[in-house]
Amino acid sequence: MLFAVLSGFFLAALAPSIKGIAKDRIGWVLALLPAGLTLYFASYIPAVSSGTVIFQEWAWFPGIDLNLSFMLDGLSLMFALLISFIGTFILIYAGSYLHGHKDLGRFYVIMLSFMASMLGVVLSDNLISLFVFWELTSITSYMLIGFNHEDATARKSALQGLFVTVGGGLALMAGLIMMGTLAGTYQISEVLNNGDALLTSTLTVGMILCILGGTFTKSAQFPLHFWLPNAMAAPTPVSAYLHSATMVKAGIYLMARLNPALGEHILWTTMLCLFGGMTMFVGAYLAYGATGIKKVLAYSTVMALGTLTMLIGIGTRYAMIAFAAFLLGHSLYKGALFMIAGILDHETGTKDLTKMGGLRQKMPVTAIVAALAALSLAGLPPLFGFVGKELMFEAVLSAELYGVLLLGLAVVSAMMVTAIALVIAIKPFYGPLQETPKQPHEAPPGMLAGPIALTSVSLLFGLLPFVASDLLVMAAVQSVSPEPITYTLALWHGFNLPLALSALSLLGGIGLFVLWQRNREGVMRLNEKLSSVGPEVGYFKFMDAITGFSAWQTRVLQNGKMGNYMIVLVMTTVFLVGYTLLSQHTWRFPALGRGINFYEWAIALLMVMAVSFAVLTRSRLAAVACMGVLGFTVALIFILFSAPDLGITQVLVETLTVILLVLVLFKLPGFARYSTRFEVWRDGIVAVSMGVLMTLVVLAAIDIQYFEPISSYFVQASYPEAKGRNIVNVILVDFRALDTMGEVFVLAIAALGVYSMLKLRAEDKA
Repeated sequence: MLFAVLSGFFLAALAPSIKGIAKDRIGWVLALLPAGLTLYFASYIPAVSSGTVIFQEWAWFPGIDLNLSFMLDGLSLMFALLISFIGTFILIYAGSYLHGHKDLGRFYVIMLSFMASMLGVVLSDNLISLFVFWELTSITSYMLIGFNHEDATARKSALQGLFVTVGGGLALMAGLIMMGTLAGTYQISEVLNNGDALLTSTLTVGMILCILGGTFTKSAQFPLHFWLPNAMAAPTPVSAYLHSATMVKAGIYLMARLNPALGEHILWTTMLCLFGGMTMFVGAYLAYGATGIKKVLAYSTVMALGTLTMLIGIGTRYAMIAFAAFLLGHSLYKGALFMIAGILDHETGTKDLTKMGGLRQKMPVTAIVAALAALSLAGLPPLFGFVGKELMFEAVLSAELYGVLLLGLAVVSAMMVTAIALVIAIKPFYGPLQETPKQPHEAPPGMLAGPIALTSVSLLFGLLPFVASDLLVMAAVQSVSPEPITYTLALWHGFNLPLALSALSLLGGIGLFVLWQRNREGVMRLNEKLSSVGPEVGYFKFMDAITGFSAWQTRVLQNGKMGNYMIVLVMTTVFLVGYTLLSQHTWRFPALGRGINFYEWAIALLMVMAVSFAVLTRSRLAAVACMGVLGFTVALIFILFSAPDLGITQVLVETLTVILLVLVLFKLPGFARYSTRFEVWRDGIVAVSMGVLMTLVVLAAIDIQYFEPISSYFVQASYPEAKGRNIVNVILVDFRALDTMGEVFVLAIAALGVYSMLKLRAEDKA
């Protein structure tokens, strides 16, 4: 499985070179990898469907016990097959859709990297590695949405998607850390067995909120759904892959994966049911009011994501079966419909459904495939979408929480989705042929291969649902269910309430389709009015507020005045370090003055007087002299406390410093005081605060001893190991030789700088 993940990154690195060799066949050549991965994962179907869970592990950071762990069970196998199978046709489709594009090589680099990252998400058995791959999908998605970076809309949509998903990713990181801490392990397979530890902690609520914050943003749950329709600024291959079958399902995958451990908590189930149900309804309504075919499909994807979230929240036997069947069906028909949308845009030059009509005369194959995929979207037999739709109604009827509310939302949403399915199947292809910006004609084989393949699989699973049940669905259900479940999918279950609800949604959908045909302008106007007060408005206001706050903060804190910068840095340090010292340290002041000689007191007093006079004097020469006195008294301290070499060095440095400063004084203008009285007092308070803080830090350091002093080691090892009796010298040139060498280099560079300046000045005079 590690090879399956890394192979995508490896091929991504080679994609530009392969493009130079394969040229127009680049899509077909690169598609060999996901096709091979499809066969690789398919070879595990017999073992996984029989209940076997496959684990693989490689050392990553063994020092901190962090490994690359992978797990293949029913749920991860279904996702891995969808990623690789649909990815095969997306790569082929992109080669035709973006034929001749100057950045096609870059596109394949990012797309293959995303595919590998998505496989990493669904196969990871470690919370840390899962999060790493999770963030990689966000980054690659950002680059794919903004692929046409010359377009301002694409850049804006890419940034919005990145901001929302990465913001949720930060919350997810916190949630996963809390989960790993509570469970005592970051192995997902082990975390799922520690549900009691996860549900009985004071951190449980925070953990759940953080995890759902990450999954809701990734899977476009209300009220953070708005980024997904805007992401349709991406090329259609991106929309068909990321925003129908893969990336937006990452959040769904993680919720399903963690549901066995968290599904007993009322907050988890309530949020999934309510937010999922609301997302389902809002997505269906917005899809019904949209006219751009990609926007219609995007909002219907939001509806499907809400449905899947709601089913996980319901969590009953029928709900989990419906979840797996609905997820499989949606990935198949939505991937096909997005590719058909790209075909219509590519061959007609418009995305607006209202400007299309009669295209079946020019594009008969596309019309047939679109009709079959749309029928699956509407949930009509014999497509697999019908099986998922009936199971969804069965699950809602079995809901223990908010059953009536969820049933009402599900029926109304199904009606609106049926209406938009009829719009997609009928409006572009039937009626009189309308004039479009480009002369329409049938798409090339590379663009038709994907829709035909996905629709054919949907039709096969619809006619033979037990095949899907035996191969994928029940294995996925069993992997997220605590108890064994036996069930066989069927197209016909007799006359029952779910069938009646399906019929009701069909009749209601036909009625809404007729209403859309007769009064679509009114529907669109209402949709626009509601959108003007929707969550996206709040997003833009929030971004404007951040921009305004940042501008104010920059004006205040980064105004170009070094004095202000120093004040902010010093006072921040004073408050943070001072608060920690005063609140957490138990003070035991040593007996100050004990054992100190009179002349040592005199030296200390001289230091204080020198500093005070240097601060108060209005003469630069006197200030320099006082600083020299301070330096020489420090040298005396070094000499008195058995560091003569340090003292001699200090005397030399101070002598040179005083001489240089006195020489510089001749070039300076007359002394003037520019600070106001307030600024003088402010600077004094800041300086005194820092001095008091450093005094407290020194006193605390004297009082705290976490380890044995290292000085004793230097005393013991100086002569036997370093062959030196002067301990200070040995420390400088042996124990800390690299530090000393670095300091010598710094001084040498400074000397070269001074020499260069003097030489340039001499040349200028000459």
